[in-house]
Amino acid sequence: MRILVLSINYWPDETGIAAFNTWRCEYLAAQGHQVTICTGPPYYPQWRVPEPYCGKLWQRELHNGVTVLRSWMFVPGTLNTKKRILHEASFLASSFARAVASPKPDLIFAISPPLGLALTVSTLSRLWRVPFVFDVEDLQPDAAVELGMMKGQAMIRALYRLERLAYERAALVSTITEGMRQRIVEKGIDAAKVVLFPPRADSALYAVRSSIDGARFRQQYGLQGKCIVSHSGNMGVKQGLEVILDAAAKSRERREIQYLFVGDGAMRPQLEAQARTRNLENVRFLPVLETHAFLEMLAATDIALITQQRIVSDIVFPSKTVTLLCAGCPVIASVSSGSEVARTVERSEAGVVVEPENADALLQAILKLSGSPESMACMSQRARQFAIESWDEHRTLPRMEVQLVQCAQSWHSQAAGAVDVR
Repeated sequence: MRILVLSINYWPDETGIAAFNTWRCEYLAAQGHQVTICTGPPYYPQWRVPEPYCGKLWQRELHNGVTVLRSWMFVPGTLNTKKRILHEASFLASSFARAVASPKPDLIFAISPPLGLALTVSTLSRLWRVPFVFDVEDLQPDAAVELGMMKGQAMIRALYRLERLAYERAALVSTITEGMRQRIVEKGIDAAKVVLFPPRADSALYAVRSSIDGARFRQQYGLQGKCIVSHSGNMGVKQGLEVILDAAAKSRERREIQYLFVGDGAMRPQLEAQARTRNLENVRFLPVLETHAFLEMLAATDIALITQQRIVSDIVFPSKTVTLLCAGCPVIASVSSGSEVARTVERSEAGVVVEPENADALLQAILKLSGSPESMACMSQRARQFAIESWDEHRTLPRMEVQLVQCAQSWHSQAAGAVDVR
């Protein structure tokens, strides 16, 4: 089957949606499908385009059996609502031109965000008379409203109309958690049309804490004997990361505790400035790490943090949740009790959930957990077991392939039947 994928993020970016997309595309290619992805240059989460990709209008690569068609887009150094809109709009325009010049596929697989891909994929679907699957990684309109990122009522209504267009015209709507699936169904979409494509566990993470330990990482950064409390991944608005700085300020006399922020994102400069202003010597910021260094960091981590703003519930499911559980990290989740993250942590018994944006609750959980090595060891074992049972690639990726093939076959059979009737 010929599959055209549309996504703003892809390899060599290694975090979030990019990693999921790469695994999916390479798996489908390995199963004999002809997979082409229209994407932009790598930039996430640093929001910087690396030198080999700078200033290029079009690029074509072949990577692990997948044809990668890149098109230029505007990547702002600093982010705000207007710049994000321009960023996404530039990708939508350039990727559409790139896609429409590509050979006709049997199926289009569009990854949202950006939600604007609804227009691109709907147009291509009608032009080529092929079905499309709309994959929802974030409920972007709900996030924009609930996080206060967009206040204009006209723009909000336009976003929801665009979302509705995507769901109604798609042959299949997929998403990554049951909570997000229910949200989509509650918007009036046929439940039979909305399916789960769960995240895929990276099997390389299973080596963390067994064949990969954190001794070298601790030595490199002078962290021997410290209780390492880390947050890794994107540093954005949704994460509400100020609560970690507040907990660090309240525990500055507990010199055995070291807080790490590992990664990059739009909020990193602001967080670093706050840490300097507050003279938080127990807080360190590290860049996006190379793969093996990242695995060693996870092995060195005593307690891993997942934080979200209070209003975030089922609009997103951070990929770090999968990463941390696969790596066997005990987790403290400072998130809404009704969120998918909270349900996952509680079901897995891989950690504890505390009230979001509450530094006292977060600190008390850190102190309690750090004082119980036995509890942390049990949580580590349960985390990895849950990850294997829930997200193992030998379950999730074949299931996704079957549903994509069935979707394409059913759509084309119905289309052929309609032609015969006429």
